[in-house]
Amino acid sequence: MPAPFRVEFSTRIGGVSNGRYSSLNLGLSTDDTESAVLENRMRLLHSIGGDPTRASMCRQVHGTAITRADAAGIHEPRGHPESDGLWTDRVGEAVVVLSADCLPIALCRLGERPAVAAVHAGWRGIVGGVIEAAVDTLGSDDIVAVIGPGIGRCCYETGADIALQFSERFGHDVVTNGNRLDLALCARRALEHAAVQIVDTIERCTSCEDRLFFSHRRDNGVTGRQGLVALIEDVSAA
Repeated sequence: MPAPFRVEFSTRIGGVSNGRYSSLNLGLSTDDTESAVLENRMRLLHSIGGDPTRASMCRQVHGTAITRADAAGIHEPRGHPESDGLWTDRVGEAVVVLSADCLPIALCRLGERPAVAAVHAGWRGIVGGVIEAAVDTLGSDDIVAVIGPGIGRCCYETGADIALQFSERFGHDVVTNGNRLDLALCARRALEHAAVQIVDTIERCTSCEDRLFFSHRRDNGVTGRQGLVALIEDVSAA
């Protein structure tokens, strides 16, 4: 991403968790040790120069709500707002979303009023319009986006009813034989339809790459969470 933005997508490497949650598990809604998860979150924020006490997270519900970051911190367990996306225009205030097959998406508003949003986009959110909601919230025609690692077409077989919803909305080529869905391509088209002209995609499958990523589908629900963290840097201090 261009200055003044910092965006990072974590893998499962570099943390302190053990067993099925080894090692950089960011999800407290697992059977992992709470202290390990909190330490992992601190490491994630420190990796981009962020302050965990000023960062924001949300309680993800596969919906379409995008909320303004509250800067209440992620350094201890707390009741985060129910949402599937966070945005901020305040310098140094990191926003974080988690995923374990769904797509983490970062959107950056360029120009004189920089802002950044972190979005959690699963199939329900994409069909419901969470991507369009994030673009509308940033309120600009000068936005760039990057789609992070998620489950790929190679591994994501859906029901026929879900496949039909996506093919009717995003084109028949987003679904291949066996109702295998290309979720990242759907997200890209949603962004393009919302007039986001620059969209990058990290072509990594969370289900295939077990050494790098947690995957809810591959691990039958007993797995950790990786994350997306984004912030606006203070370039005046450089």
